[in-house]
Amino acid sequence: MRRIPFDIDGYRHQMRELLGDMPEQVVFWDALDFAIEAHFEQWRKSGDAYILHPCSVAKILAEEMDITHPEILAAALLHDTVEDVPEVTAEVVGKRFGSYVQAIVEGCTKVTHVSGSKQQDSQRTHRKIFSGAALRPEVMLVKLADRLHNLRTLQALPRKKRQRIADETIDIYAPLATVFGLFNLKRQMYNLALLFKYPKQGAKLNSQIRQLNESPVALEIVDNLNRAMKAYELDAGVNMRTKELWAYFDVTNRLLLKRIETPMEILIVVNDRHSCYRALGVVNETFRPIPRTIRDFIANPKPTGYQGLHARAIISGQKYLFKIRTHEMARKAQRGLFRNWSSKTGKQGQFVKEIQELFDVLSSDESFSYRDVIAASGKKEIYTYTPQGDLICLPFKSTVLDFAFRVHTEIGRTCMGGMIRNTRVAPDHILEDGAMVRIIRAKEPVRFEQHVINICKTPRARAELTRGFRERRRKVTREVGESLLRQEMLRYGFPFHVMEGESLLKILVPFNIDSADELYGRIGEGRIRLYDVMSRIKSDLYNGQSPLFTPTGAFNKVQLTTLDPVCVKLSSCCKPNPTAKDNCALLTEKGLSVHHKKCDRLQSIKFRREDAVNITWQLRDTNVRKVQDLHILRAARAEVMKALMEAPEEMEVVNLQLLSSYSTLEPAWQLSFNAPTLFILQKVLRHFDKSSIPYEFYLEC
Repeated sequence: MRRIPFDIDGYRHQMRELLGDMPEQVVFWDALDFAIEAHFEQWRKSGDAYILHPCSVAKILAEEMDITHPEILAAALLHDTVEDVPEVTAEVVGKRFGSYVQAIVEGCTKVTHVSGSKQQDSQRTHRKIFSGAALRPEVMLVKLADRLHNLRTLQALPRKKRQRIADETIDIYAPLATVFGLFNLKRQMYNLALLFKYPKQGAKLNSQIRQLNESPVALEIVDNLNRAMKAYELDAGVNMRTKELWAYFDVTNRLLLKRIETPMEILIVVNDRHSCYRALGVVNETFRPIPRTIRDFIANPKPTGYQGLHARAIISGQKYLFKIRTHEMARKAQRGLFRNWSSKTGKQGQFVKEIQELFDVLSSDESFSYRDVIAASGKKEIYTYTPQGDLICLPFKSTVLDFAFRVHTEIGRTCMGGMIRNTRVAPDHILEDGAMVRIIRAKEPVRFEQHVINICKTPRARAELTRGFRERRRKVTREVGESLLRQEMLRYGFPFHVMEGESLLKILVPFNIDSADELYGRIGEGRIRLYDVMSRIKSDLYNGQSPLFTPTGAFNKVQLTTLDPVCVKLSSCCKPNPTAKDNCALLTEKGLSVHHKKCDRLQSIKFRREDAVNITWQLRDTNVRKVQDLHILRAARAEVMKALMEAPEEMEVVNLQLLSSYSTLEPAWQLSFNAPTLFILQKVLRHFDKSSIPYEFYLEC
């Protein structure tokens, strides 16, 4: 392989021109010397010296993103050292360059533990990066610059790896560049990744795009506007921009379109805000606008800070988009809002807070796809209003619940629905552009169903819902964990009062836990194994001896008063019946996984006695919230009516529907009914057992 040295002197000269030579820049130059030494004799697949890559990342930040904060650039130079240089640890970076630089570098570093599954390792690495970005958004700024440079040099890698990186860019990094308002970066990422993803189709489309650049109609539009601006003595620069490959990508269907509605834009740059509105008047007078398409993003900026005026017109049968903005607005549209910014500087603005909320969601819960959350966050916006006329900007297809949480966290937690005009709508109702929404609130926090989180589009709504689900689950798992520990200590012959004072501290310290409640919660979620806790109690408090023999065989017991699916999962493999007494549950991070004791799948799972429990419910105290469906396999109408007439009076029939028939005499039916508690449900099922009518029933939680 041919080795290509890096022109470090030329690079120093380029960066001095970008950054100047101020005293505060010393940390950058120190980091450059450190990185050169750390990556000495390391080479990329392309043959380039490895130092080219971190230097290029820092240059992209400064030159293309206007990020000139010396410590952020220093972190960019060092972002691969901890991962690729054995002698360099996060502590070494922190000691030499400070905790701020260390935090960014650590956030950029991949997970070192390898599970053997590339997909799992990739997910773990991304969630670690998102976790770092939730504290310091600079982590993702460095990763975006890192990804852009990797795309520019991707040709040196094998085809399979190119495809993987292209997919990852399309799904994660390009949409995140949109979220950050780095539109120039977004376009470059999409253009490069799509060309690797769809090489033949991409090349064909690029040829078509080059031909559009020479469109005589578009060139005539620019000439006409330039003349009109001069006639009105308005100092304006008018240019045409042909949309590139990025605009032809259909995100929903993941394919490249052959043509798009508006392939060309006319960019008009003026000197001040007032001139923007004057220029809009000139555009509308020169080319008649399409009704209701003028958008004022100056008075109502996008969440990313983007400002400008948009107008559309159809000229010679083709739709054109006119964008009008000042020089500063044009700069922000390409490079974002991060000039002279750092998360070290005091209170952050709303935009940065929302970015941190997004990454907090992406890093904190594995119950949903982070790709879906990123895709939702990067889509176009809708503008909605409070009854007082306050503007609430939300992602496309946001819900009433998104709106409520955006207004205030407490309003979201108590949201029962909303009023749009004179119509009441549910919390999961999808809002349209221009809607004025009044939130209807409950006195107490609402117990939301889990499916709602997949409908919500805003990071704040998802974060608060996730937090609420976690609190509900933790309340149950704490009780379960404490009960199990009490039972297990009794089996060993240990008194429970040892879980106090200094004895408790001896148990908590090895598990890196601060309180007994946290210990109980982790036991109940299976994150700390009961066997390990008992081993620690036995060895640390009783010198490895216990009054009784080590227990074997029978499971510990748990009795619940909830069917909340946030903490209780009725397994689909055996469909256990909570009114029966032949169920057991495995302790998992997502709650108690309930199985019938004779379940085939349960028999195939390897687990210790301490990791499972016998589970029953207090039938009279356990509410059944959902309408239940009982499927009658075959029965004559008279039989069904007789069974309903004699059913327990507490059962409320909601619907009886004829499904299909084996014969006209004994068709199949679906009976929908309410049973307020498990005790009433048990009475209903026993009634149908006695009726001799064949049926199937699976509890809906």
